[in-house]
Amino acid sequence: MTTKLIVFDWDGTLMDSAARIVNCMHAAIADVGLPARQDEQIRNIIGLGLREAVMALFPDISEADYSSLVVRYRVHFLEVNETPSELFDGAAELIDKLLEQGFFIAVATGKGRQGLDRVLEETGLKSAFHATRCADEAFSKPHPQMLLELMDELGQDPAETLMVGDTEYDIQMAHNARASALAVSYGAHDKQRLLDLDPLACVDDMGQLSQCLLSPAIRNAG
Repeated sequence: MTTKLIVFDWDGTLMDSAARIVNCMHAAIADVGLPARQDEQIRNIIGLGLREAVMALFPDISEADYSSLVVRYRVHFLEVNETPSELFDGAAELIDKLLEQGFFIAVATGKGRQGLDRVLEETGLKSAFHATRCADEAFSKPHPQMLLELMDELGQDPAETLMVGDTEYDIQMAHNARASALAVSYGAHDKQRLLDLDPLACVDDMGQLSQCLLSPAIRNAG
C-alpha cells in the first residue's frame, strides 16, 4: 500500500500557536481564580480537546469552574489576546505542493470547530483541505475517532494514511487507528518524548518536513 492521505495536526504543526494558547490559558485561569499553572504544564496539554486539557490541569475542578474557565479561555483566544499566531514559514507552500502531487489532505485537531474555521479563513486555507475534524466533534486525541472518520470520509485505509503532528497524542492516535505517524519536534512536545513512541521519523523544522513529505519515499510509507 502507498500513502494517499496525509492528516495534519494544526497547533504546533502547521501554525505557531503554542505561545497564544499558553497565554490565553494563563489569563483564563486568573479570571476564574484557580491556582496558577506553569508554562510547561499548559504546553503539555496542547493537542487535547478543551475538556480533556482542563481536566489534565485541574483533575478535581468543579463543573461550575470548568464551565467558567472554558468560557474565559474562548474569550481570550477568539477576541482578546493579541499574541501572534501564524503559519510556520513554508506551511502553506507545502500544502499546495502536496495537493499538486495528488494527495488527500486533512486536519485532525484539538481545536474546536469555531476556532479551526476561523484560522482556516484567516490563513486562506479553508478550501485547501479535503476534510477536517475537531475535538468538539469527536473523542479527543489519542482516541482514534477523528482519524478513523477522516479515513472513512475520504475512502482511505490505515495503510494509506499518514498522521503528522507535534504531540504524543497525535502519534498515539495514529497508532490507535493503525495508521502511520510522522512527528515534528518544533511544536509542543520535545523530540525524545516523540521518538519514544516510534514514529516513522521525527523532523526538526518545516524545511525538513517538506523534504520528507515531498520525497518519493513517502508514497511507500504506509
